[in-house]
Amino acid sequence: MAYMLFVAEPRGQRAERTEEEGKALYQRMLDYAEDLKSRGVLRAYSSLRNDSEGQRLQIRAGKRSLRDGPFSEAREMIGGFFLVDCATRDEAVELAALCPAAEWATMEVRETGPCYLG
Repeated sequence: MAYMLFVAEPRGQRAERTEEEGKALYQRMLDYAEDLKSRGVLRAYSSLRNDSEGQRLQIRAGKRSLRDGPFSEAREMIGGFFLVDCATRDEAVELAALCPAAEWATMEVRETGPCYLG
């Protein structure tokens, strides 16, 4: 089964780090991705730019609405993800627990699947 491991980080946290601190944390994340690759469970991964550079799109009643970030109603932003293959959710949670970002962000573990189910 495939699971998404989302990194939900507090908004504004990146701005509190020096460039050197940010690079060191980013390297830890790259090392984590390499570990997942060596285990044979990693399908894909990526970090995401700050939500201040994002946009939100909605279409309601045929009308398109586009909103530029940052999104003030959100306390956290998705800072990246890992798509992994695991036999069980427990295994996915254990992999998420190994992620360095769990020290400064929240790891959200979700199984992939059809959106019409529950």
